[in-house]
Amino acid sequence: MRYWWVNQNQTFRQEIEGGYLWSPKRNKNGHRNPFYEFMREVAPGDIVFSFCNTRVAALGIVSGYCRESPKPDEFGTAGMNWSQIGWRVSVRWQRLANVVRPKEHIASLRADLASKYAPLTPEGNGLQSVYLTAVSPALASTLVALIGPEASRVADAGHEVSKIERDTPAPEQDIEEWERRVEVEITTDFAIRETERSALVLARRGQGQFRDNVRSIERACRITKVERMEHLVASHVRPWRDSSNEQRLDGENGLLLTPTVDHLFDKGFISFEDSGQLLVSPVADPESMRRMGIDQERRINVGAFSEGQRRYLDFHRENVLRMAHVDTWNGRRR
Repeated sequence: MRYWWVNQNQTFRQEIEGGYLWSPKRNKNGHRNPFYEFMREVAPGDIVFSFCNTRVAALGIVSGYCRESPKPDEFGTAGMNWSQIGWRVSVRWQRLANVVRPKEHIASLRADLASKYAPLTPEGNGLQSVYLTAVSPALASTLVALIGPEASRVADAGHEVSKIERDTPAPEQDIEEWERRVEVEITTDFAIRETERSALVLARRGQGQFRDNVRSIERACRITKVERMEHLVASHVRPWRDSSNEQRLDGENGLLLTPTVDHLFDKGFISFEDSGQLLVSPVADPESMRRMGIDQERRINVGAFSEGQRRYLDFHRENVLRMAHVDTWNGRRR
């Protein structure tokens, strides 16, 4: 279990009532924002402290992994400069009866504020530049004690969610709807030849021309080395929904993977460096990974990729892999 702090001054009502967190992927200038990147490492059972109007006003138990999602319609004019596609995490929120104003307790909180990515100034003021950031167990423990029994109950429930839901895929109805809309646009675009429209739709499921194109480049699953085609899935590296029509059929935008490895790759629990080095998300459960054939204690290199594949893998690492590309509060390298 990890602990997070979210500043929700603009979207508190929408996110609390809707049961989620949502952020853009990047700043409006296209640069990475560490407080958006952290969304990618939130996992079921984690606890979130919601800060709004100078107070910790709600606690949440994370109930799903981060996923791509369109900007919520209910945001309205909030975040006019935010991108239309961002990160979303499902959260079971509980408004607090005993709201806590950290500024009034900063003397007991200050020592546990991180030197980097802290949610508060040393004086106890909230930082407007922060959306989501990790907090240490020590700081979380102090906050729980200040809030009282209702916070303790939420923390205990978080442990149970962590046990039950760690291997449960996140609900992705919004992604399904997103892809269905794209599919409808393709099938009704008569500027595209009928055979190409059919190929593009089949490519969404890793079938047809896309599968043949991937097969001309890849011969086996990179992890398991299985070669029999009946046991392999043609998996997009840059997701079908995020690709142009050309990219949706490009064989270099695909890997042949066994179904369990395809699940891990598609959901962002694993990715690859350009050199072939396997990358494993910090939210992946080690025991589940071992049962699916990936031993995290062993260094795995699956071999080099082509120049085209490397371009697509860069997108996968930046937009699919559940790993923040920043240094977290406890100094782990990203």
